[in-house]
Amino acid sequence: MKKIIFCCAAGLLSFYANAQVGIGTDKPKSMLDVNGKTTLRKELRVGGSSTQAGNAGLNGQVLVSQGEGQAPIWKSLNVSFMEEGQYKLINSYLSSDQTGIISLSNGVAGDGIYTNSVGDDIADTSKGKWAKITGLENSFTIKNGKNRLTYQFQTGIEMKAPVSTTSQNIRFACGVFRNGKLVAVRPDRVASNNNDAKGGLQDYIFTLNYTELDVPVGLHKIEIGCRKITTSSSLSQFAIGRDVQSSNGASNAFTLESTMKMDVIEYVSYKTNN
Repeated sequence: MKKIIFCCAAGLLSFYANAQVGIGTDKPKSMLDVNGKTTLRKELRVGGSSTQAGNAGLNGQVLVSQGEGQAPIWKSLNVSFMEEGQYKLINSYLSSDQTGIISLSNGVAGDGIYTNSVGDDIADTSKGKWAKITGLENSFTIKNGKNRLTYQFQTGIEMKAPVSTTSQNIRFACGVFRNGKLVAVRPDRVASNNNDAKGGLQDYIFTLNYTELDVPVGLHKIEIGCRKITTSSSLSQFAIGRDVQSSNGASNAFTLESTMKMDVIEYVSYKTNN
């Protein structure tokens, strides 16, 4: 009788050691087979043993498979998850130019136009006599109509008064044009001082930052244009993105170069395949 009981007990232990548990299925295919939704109220630990609870990972890590027969491990992602409703940087465009603009220098009067409006055409001289910085032209494509475009334009300005001991000034404006239409503009003023040691020269840094919303889908072209509004002396030399013709060499096209950075940021959305 004892022998029979021992055999039955051994068989029972063997059965439980190799049992497969099915939840939502009566034919489990692995040690634990769950057919249905699963809710975890605490952490998920992997790689444990009979003496260790396993690794719960760090905040933000994801579980990565190591192949069949191996426990998965927690990994940190270099690229963050993007959720619907957020904005994502799609492309950045950076260009520079050292040719600049010297066509607005001495002998060229200002156009006398003090204001502009969004949508002004770059070729419409009644809205200003714009000169382009051709090296900053760029083309790009918008694929999502819900977007943000950020423009960051910077350039060096140099003027030289005809007489070093007499202060002169020049009012000017620079703008961003998309498909030939004005989208951002900023007027400014540069003035020389009556310091004879500087020889009438004055350098200045001009910056224009702007964000445009919901640019239409399609191909677009960006251009940068500048214009002279007024000058206190028609004999004053004036250059944008480079040094004036008779510079003293303290500045040059490299130190005064123009740069344009544009970021295309689009709304994140997901499509469901039916």
